[in-house]
Amino acid sequence: MTNKASLFETLNPPQRLLMGPGPINAYPRVHQAISQALIGQYDPVMTGYMNQVQALYRGVFETQNQQTMLVDGTARSGIEAVLVSVLQPGDKVLVPVIGRFGHLLCEIAQRVGAVVKTIDIEWGEVCPAEKVEQAIKQFQPKLLATVQGDTSTTMNQPLKEIGEICQRHGVLFYCDATASIAGNDLKVDEWHLDAVSAGLQKCLGGPSGSAPITLSDRCAEVINRRKHVEAGIRADHHETGEDAMIQSNYFDLAMIMDYWGPERLNHHTEATSMLYAARECARIFLEEGGDKVIARHKQAGDALAAGLRAMGLELFGNQAYKMNNVVGVYIPANVDGDKIRLELLHCFGIEIGTSFGPLHGKIWRIGTMGYNARQECVLTTLAALEAILVKHKAAVTPGQAVAAAMEFYC
Repeated sequence: MTNKASLFETLNPPQRLLMGPGPINAYPRVHQAISQALIGQYDPVMTGYMNQVQALYRGVFETQNQQTMLVDGTARSGIEAVLVSVLQPGDKVLVPVIGRFGHLLCEIAQRVGAVVKTIDIEWGEVCPAEKVEQAIKQFQPKLLATVQGDTSTTMNQPLKEIGEICQRHGVLFYCDATASIAGNDLKVDEWHLDAVSAGLQKCLGGPSGSAPITLSDRCAEVINRRKHVEAGIRADHHETGEDAMIQSNYFDLAMIMDYWGPERLNHHTEATSMLYAARECARIFLEEGGDKVIARHKQAGDALAAGLRAMGLELFGNQAYKMNNVVGVYIPANVDGDKIRLELLHCFGIEIGTSFGPLHGKIWRIGTMGYNARQECVLTTLAALEAILVKHKAAVTPGQAVAAAMEFYC
């Protein structure tokens, strides 16, 4: 018999202003959507919502791709689903690495058994298109995999020219847009992207736990050549693909496409509440207007950057390629960056991020994403950070940061 004393307290998490590189505070309408009643996965209302989600995310991705859907899991599940479904052992993959998450693409591809070649870029810069074309000519990969906005460095990789190069050389082009979608331009069809995966927990303004993806017809055809239907639901009309079966059941995009398609062939039980969240995230983005949402993120990011500069802090990375929605800033000399972050959290309820690898302990990453890409969030964060830095006798210029940021709003 369970001791009631071991049941812990009623869930009551503290109120935080999440101004790190993600996750962020969700839009209130998304919280409301999550709380709606559960219904069965084959209820016509539910399958209708699934169709709506597909249509909405075609708008978000700026694509006509039929194969636009959700993978149930965090953003990383979308990445893994694409790579495990497209790549077979021995396939060649080219990965421009501009930060931590480029290394993640390499690891997943290696786990699949692919042969990986990297273009290693100094953190804080982006990969020039001419380097990509040169490497494609030499390596002749099946797939180019890259990250658009790598929050570890706050850089935003240009994609348009790379997409043209991939199309010219017959290379599939995959992009992880988890941190960039809805805060930076992303034109899937115009830029010739064959596969894109994302997440809700950044500029889309939702919780982590659902990964929107879109696949070109060309990419879907490659995946369907590995098609397999499980015993127990397989019927006489089902055909098996000629290529090797995908080495994951849960992340088998051929089966997931069938689940989201007209046959509704059973694969898993759709995460209903997360589908509601994803649906509302897309509705908010399209209702406000994609161009306006991206402009709002740029305004907030530029205001934050101006405030940090006015405080006397130095921004990290090539600012010509910075993401709209995350700013990297060097930690001032003679202060403990982690201690400042902890005090900011405890005194003001504001969370900002550190970074990884060679940047850990050297920069903070401050995000302005989704619901938090607002004037009051930017100004509050700058004022709070300045107060704590002054308290710790950091070499900053007090009284200037908020005024500099307000120039972007007032």
